[in-house]
Amino acid sequence: MTKLLIARPAPDEVHTALEGFDVTYRETSAPLSIDEICAALREYDGILPTLGDAFSSDIFAQVDAPRCKILANFGVGYNHIDTVAAQAAGVQVSNTPGAVTDATADIAMTLMLMAARRAGEGERLVRSGKWTGWHPSQLLGMHLTGKTVGIVGMGRIGQAVARRCHYGFSMDVKYFGRSAKTLAFPAEYFSELKDLLGAVDVVVIAVPGGDETHHLIDADMLAAMQPHGLLINISRGNVVKESALITALQNRIIGGAGLDVYEFEPIVPEALRALDNVVLLPHLGTSSAEVRVDMWMMAVENLKAGVAGKTPPNLV
Repeated sequence: MTKLLIARPAPDEVHTALEGFDVTYRETSAPLSIDEICAALREYDGILPTLGDAFSSDIFAQVDAPRCKILANFGVGYNHIDTVAAQAAGVQVSNTPGAVTDATADIAMTLMLMAARRAGEGERLVRSGKWTGWHPSQLLGMHLTGKTVGIVGMGRIGQAVARRCHYGFSMDVKYFGRSAKTLAFPAEYFSELKDLLGAVDVVVIAVPGGDETHHLIDADMLAAMQPHGLLINISRGNVVKESALITALQNRIIGGAGLDVYEFEPIVPEALRALDNVVLLPHLGTSSAEVRVDMWMMAVENLKAGVAGKTPPNLV
């Protein structure tokens, strides 16, 4: 019988969809260890892993002729999997795009509003019991309506954020990417990232993770932003050089930031946690019940196809 490993606790819908398979469901949300990954590649026909499960080239080098036919990743990002090494070992890799688009764009807007309107500071003030009541100069923030947003990476999620900004907040949209795109809303293309950063009030990072985007936003890029500018990261933590961001926030080189991801996640430096001008969320991008079930079912369909020797619907 076909053996499958599901790397995290899964909802009932997954159990139902995989009836008839020999399935091992891990009961912990902790990432797979190196030993677990090696054993899984040897012992299972298909694996459904997720963020934190590091299928590196070193791992594949340790496992000759893996039994595993597919890594059906739960999530759109798959930079924790060395796809070149997987392909060389005969292992397909898939992901779950589409299902995450709107939920992640919503978190971008949440971070934008919280950072611009200083909502995190306000909630902490109320919870502290030190709020003395309303007054005209209390926690003055930035009004988003009519401002200019810069989208770094105009893929599915970048476009979803841009639509919300344009239609919902009457914001001017500018963007940076490999090339200009035909879009359903007005947007100005920038071929140079630094030029974009200096021309907008809010920067939203929506690029994929990986070597090409590692530390895309470093000290020089942060210095190119306007002093009141807000940096929003909903992509991968290591797209932003965290130490440079901390320095920029501490020295008020930029106005603030909103982060849903971190360079060394789940570690968040005390220096970052101590700052008032940054909003910190615990990777909530796709955290809605409906979206998560959709992601599970998409991953399951990829998994079934892969172990059957077919091309998964979302092969990467």
